[in-house]
Amino acid sequence: MSAYIRNCWYMAAWQEEVPEGGILSRVLLDKKWLIHRLENGDYAMLEDRCPHRFVPLSMGSKQGDVIRCGYHGLGFGPDGACMHNPFPEAPPAHVKAATMPVVARYRGLWFWPGDAALADPALIPDFAFLDKEEPVMQRGHMTMQGNYELVTDNLMDLSHAEFLHVETFGTNGSLFESGAQTVEVADDGAIWNMWDMTNARAPDWAKGSLPEGARVDQKLHMRWHAPASLALAIEMAQAGTDFSKPLVPPMLNPHIITPETQSSSHYFYDHEPNDEARALAMKVFTEEDEPMIEAAQEALGDQDFWDARPAILKTDAAAVRCRRKLMQMRKREAGGEG
Repeated sequence: MSAYIRNCWYMAAWQEEVPEGGILSRVLLDKKWLIHRLENGDYAMLEDRCPHRFVPLSMGSKQGDVIRCGYHGLGFGPDGACMHNPFPEAPPAHVKAATMPVVARYRGLWFWPGDAALADPALIPDFAFLDKEEPVMQRGHMTMQGNYELVTDNLMDLSHAEFLHVETFGTNGSLFESGAQTVEVADDGAIWNMWDMTNARAPDWAKGSLPEGARVDQKLHMRWHAPASLALAIEMAQAGTDFSKPLVPPMLNPHIITPETQSSSHYFYDHEPNDEARALAMKVFTEEDEPMIEAAQEALGDQDFWDARPAILKTDAAAVRCRRKLMQMRKREAGGEG
């Protein structure tokens, strides 16, 4: 398996996942970490392992900004330093829990696992659309049993919708009959995979909203920032109207992936706040995408993706660019040229 990129921002959780006055414990990049909110409104992120006898600090308690170990009562501050010793001596200066920079942005909590001096919040990918209050979306989190780059492959090649999401997306062959794929690299380093379907057959669910025989124009645009922060933009309208007659409101949704382990991934997403939208999202993720990603992970095992000599199709262009970008970043972090 490939090494994790360290000098970049990953998402740890939605802010609302951290309980009020409590602790969130989560495995991130193969280590267990805890997150809690400080009294000033900021957040702290400590390794969920007491440096004394290695039990999870999350088995203890939160008292103000201090996390107290449930085993021997040592208390650790936001910087990981031991601030409280219940025994009759000063807190031991050499006892410290590991920490990572963590920043609240776009309703999420972002952490930097590399050189803390390089952790510039301006480098967090732009998800400003998540801050908009209307409509208020329901945010979700799940884990998928696959490496985060396999999940990225799935998201950056939406042509699989023609085969895997027949019941949910209903593209009805339009990607291949009427679609054109464009891959672009933006000035901010984002990689875009854009499918534009022009004068395509309308999906069955939309025909009742169109004049008889009318066709549709559709956009499926996916944006990727390293290591795996993605956003999907979808538009569909009556053909030839320059999207002035939309069949559904334009959609813009996060698909943010963070490694849990080398073979499992956290998946952060949102959907409209109703049961029908949640059921649709769960069907797409757990019944359609995840079984394929899990099967690919099982087939690869510990083998490196490129060592497996994968066949590369034209539609893989964007996903391959993302993988190559990560390879360059790993090489730079290892001290080589990228």
